[in-house]
This record gives sequence, C-alpha cells and structure tokens, in this order.
Amino acid sequence: MTWEEILGTLLWTAAGAVLLFILMSIDALFTKYRDLEEMKNGNTAVTVRFVLKLGAQGYILSRSIATSENLGQALIVSFISFVILFLLEWIVEAVLKGIADLRLDEGVKNGIVGYGLIAGSLHLVGALIIGACL
Repeated sequence: MTWEEILGTLLWTAAGAVLLFILMSIDALFTKYRDLEEMKNGNTAVTVRFVLKLGAQGYILSRSIATSENLGQALIVSFISFVILFLLEWIVEAVLKGIADLRLDEGVKNGIVGYGLIAGSLHLVGALIIGACL
C-alpha cells in the first residue's frame, strides 16, 4: 500500500465518520426522546435501537463507499439513502401503529426491549434492502 492510498483511506474514513455523526444527529432530532440521555440512564431498549441504527447507517455508508467512484458521490448516496431509510421507517411505524396499535417510540422510551429490537430491526432491514440497490 502506498502513502497516497493510506492517506486516501484516512480521508474516506474521516469523511465517513463525520457523515455518520451528522446522520445520527439528524435522526436524533426526529426521535421523541434523547438517545444519549436514555442510554446513560440505563434504558436497554434505547441502547438496542441505537446500536442497530448505528450498524444500519454504517452498512449503508460502507456500501456507498464500495460502489462509488469518488468521495463526494459516496457521501451524497449515503445521505440520500439515509432519507430513504428514514421515510421507510416512518411508514412502517405508522402502519404498525395503525394495524396493531404498536407505538414503537413510546415502548422504546419506556424501556421495553422488544420494542427496541423491532425499531432497530426496521433500520437494519431497510439498510440491507437499500444496500442491495447500491
């Protein structure tokens, strides 16, 4: 590996980490509770959802990087994929609420681990589907 390749890897990694931080921060704005505060207070359901959400975003970012020709394209594709994932999650949560009165945000905030698993799985499955399209 050359110095140029090492520097390129560091640049792509840093840019990916910054975008991941931004995307997770944007997601937090739309969450009805504060992820970090809930995790600090020992809410396992929030922690499970957060970890799965982080993994899903990381997977999309990795697929974007692997399939893009340049860094800018990878970051744009990742951001657009985040928006698609956010919309998919919102639609599925609305359907679950309408069909089964399953209120994932409330259940996660209340510490129901099963709700955290369902909510996090929505991110993960959406990421796998989106990743297959990249």
